[in-house]
Amino acid sequence: MKNFGLIGAAGYIAPRHLKAIKETNNQLLCALDNFDSVGIMDSYFPEAHFFVEFERFDRHIEKLKRNGQFLDYISICTPNYLHDAHIRMALRAGADAICEKPLVLNPWNIDALQEIEAQYNKRIHTILQLRLHPSIIQLKQQINAQQSKTKHEVDLTYITSRGKWYDISWKGDAEKSGGVATNIGVHFFDMLSWIFGAVQDIETHVHEKHKAAGYLEFENARVRWFLSIDAQDLPEDIKQKQQRTYRSITVDGQELEFSNGFTDLHTVSYQEILKGNGFPIAEAKNSIDIIHTIRNQKATTHFEKHPFVQ
Repeated sequence: MKNFGLIGAAGYIAPRHLKAIKETNNQLLCALDNFDSVGIMDSYFPEAHFFVEFERFDRHIEKLKRNGQFLDYISICTPNYLHDAHIRMALRAGADAICEKPLVLNPWNIDALQEIEAQYNKRIHTILQLRLHPSIIQLKQQINAQQSKTKHEVDLTYITSRGKWYDISWKGDAEKSGGVATNIGVHFFDMLSWIFGAVQDIETHVHEKHKAAGYLEFENARVRWFLSIDAQDLPEDIKQKQQRTYRSITVDGQELEFSNGFTDLHTVSYQEILKGNGFPIAEAKNSIDIIHTIRNQKATTHFEKHPFVQ
């Protein structure tokens, strides 16, 4: 049984990490969040110590050490712009870090983390759960088996409606979240580079507060992509069903069905990490490069736009 700490216990993604720690038969010793709406902890680890001040959390970890209890892992579920600072804290505390996406916002942050990882002889694990989705694994196997001489044509569409709260929260602040392409797109960009190889061209067509779209060319694919948190962008048939999320990937005109199977992927991620098969920080670099370019690129139109843009 491994000992865990967790930073960001009140966040949206924290319950998936709590569930993963529980389902892998490990224990949470302590958790931290500035906000105290963490009643969800009762469903998993009611005996875990909880703190709203970083200093007391840090002091508690030192107390655990003096009593012979060491944290093996610290899970990080905090706002994107705080990830690298909390990763460094975890390593200094003598624990490996398990960090939500995006690992960092800028490519040079990865270089700095690799240095501190070597300094403390600890590991940083990033959550890239789409690589563990059965449908995505099957697609990668199919693409590898085909060895096509022409590039695949891919359309990626992801609309996940958000209410007015989004703009008020840290997610609506591009300085903290990286913007919508980063916040909801980084996993898809990682998935695309994992399946289709190194990125060769990046063009941004739309980059607004609530939506982004563009073109990506990989070694083995040309991709038109569209991401949005605006419910008005949902297809009419989805609106009529009163659904608030639409997720679609087509490869050479064939729809990839992967709507289900997401809820347990964090547990699978933890299982792989505990077996020594987690994704190291170098695996995140391609997607971080992509989102950094999109975030800082002026909108242009040389390549074909996604149908939802037109």
